[in-house]
Amino acid sequence: MIGTIRKHSKWLWWFIAGLTIISFIYWGAGPSRIGGGGGRASGDFGTIYGRQVSQQDYVDARNEFYIFYRLNYNQWPDKNPNLPRNDLEREIYIHLLFDLKAADLGIQISDETAAQVAAEMLRSFGRNGQPVPPDVFVKQFLQPEGLTADDFKRYVRHYLIIQQLVQTMGLPGELITPQAAAAEYEREHQEFSVQAVFFSASNYLSAVTVTPAAAAEFYTNYLAAYRLPDRVQVSYVEFNVSNYLAQAKAEWARTNFEDVVEANYRQLGPDYFPDVKSPEAAKAKIRELLIRNRALADANQSASVFASALFAVEPVKPENLATVAKQKGLTVHLTAPFAGTYGPEEFDAPPEFTRTAFELTPDEPLAGPVAGPVAVYILALVKQLPSEIPAFDEIHARVLQDYRLHEATGLAQGDGTNFCLKATVQMAAGKTFAQVAVAAGLQPQALPPFSLSTRDLPELGDRAELNQLKQAAFTTPVGHVSGFVDTGNGGFVLYVQSRLPVEQAAMNAQMPQFTAQLRHAQQDDAFNEWLQVEASRVLRNTPAYQPQAAPGAR
Repeated sequence: MIGTIRKHSKWLWWFIAGLTIISFIYWGAGPSRIGGGGGRASGDFGTIYGRQVSQQDYVDARNEFYIFYRLNYNQWPDKNPNLPRNDLEREIYIHLLFDLKAADLGIQISDETAAQVAAEMLRSFGRNGQPVPPDVFVKQFLQPEGLTADDFKRYVRHYLIIQQLVQTMGLPGELITPQAAAAEYEREHQEFSVQAVFFSASNYLSAVTVTPAAAAEFYTNYLAAYRLPDRVQVSYVEFNVSNYLAQAKAEWARTNFEDVVEANYRQLGPDYFPDVKSPEAAKAKIRELLIRNRALADANQSASVFASALFAVEPVKPENLATVAKQKGLTVHLTAPFAGTYGPEEFDAPPEFTRTAFELTPDEPLAGPVAGPVAVYILALVKQLPSEIPAFDEIHARVLQDYRLHEATGLAQGDGTNFCLKATVQMAAGKTFAQVAVAAGLQPQALPPFSLSTRDLPELGDRAELNQLKQAAFTTPVGHVSGFVDTGNGGFVLYVQSRLPVEQAAMNAQMPQFTAQLRHAQQDDAFNEWLQVEASRVLRNTPAYQPQAAPGAR
């Protein structure tokens, strides 16, 4: 969990006051999530720092963690079969530790800062910098999970508390000397001059002979690779935001719209939209954003009216969606069967669309409204398709293609391994890498210089991953060849000609920023080390960290 807490740390530094800040502060609150999900709902919750943990303390921390997990992993923790209940509960106690430690240190977060960061988080749910309206966020994102606006506000404060704790407990990590920073800079930025020989499976396909018996055996040996996951097919009615823009403009026109635009511009400041060059251009973007938010709210209202009519039809069945849609003059769309990992192929569905689709059952075949950044959806179950392995005859062409690629990859890797051994022996006898390659009928390629900090190397193409190339170069002495590096569909052999000197002028110019980034990274490492020790010390009196409660704990 700790490895991901800085994923959105830009929220902390930007402090952007989004257009939704005022409405966020006044969100209402409903009952907090008590039952279901992970963790305990009653009983002894243990002690942390000598303080007895109450049921409400635990519930608040659990709700905060649920929101954290959903924001970072795009699913609720109790929906992830790979997250054991014990691990989930241990993470909840980590959140409790943070809150109590912050209280001991006197760390406080102002209402203004919390609201600003919350507004920016909502912006991350939209597209093109457009925030999701707070009421839509609460209704469509929090309430279905038994969570409230108060839970989200506590999560925002918790997020900021973690940032403060990272700075406080990670302070030893900032202690780095200029000499150590310079050595690390040279390590990351010193470039390698290399030659490479690539062995691609595509060059060996013509050498592969496919027989019916071999293809059938290959299919049998790799049955698991052809298994289709659980899938679902749904029909849906879409209320697209584009259909409500004109209505939203008319609604704004009946208000003091320009005063609202001006107020938001003063709040955001002239630099909020870096791609615009004038105040009028920035205000135009604000107008567009406000109109779009109102249009999305109108779309949600229309979807709610439609849903009310749909759910009133008895008996409840999937065909009711088409019936009510026809009465309303609306179009029903149909997805192809899709898996939970990827969602529908026909359009870029929001994650809640896919999650909701997989929660539909024959007994409860209808759901919605489901709000996304560009539309609101009402869904009906068409069919559920369980996991299965297609018969050989159904995927015959795919099996033949996979077999040929598999065999060609083996041939490529065999030649690559033999060449590596030959190059090592012949270069020791005085030949150059290029001479050995040409004698073997291969074409050595000189790649552009690169370093560990290189982010892109277009000349590499799709023949290997850049990190594979870096690893091979960094671990191979100058004047030697690497071992054969397997890329999955072939591989390569690398010859390291030299390490080039670091450009001193560039190093001098970049050292201040590099040193700051290095201190930041070491600060995170120091914080993680503190947390590991602190958790083992202060959480041992909690149920989740007692050996009998978590025998498989990490």
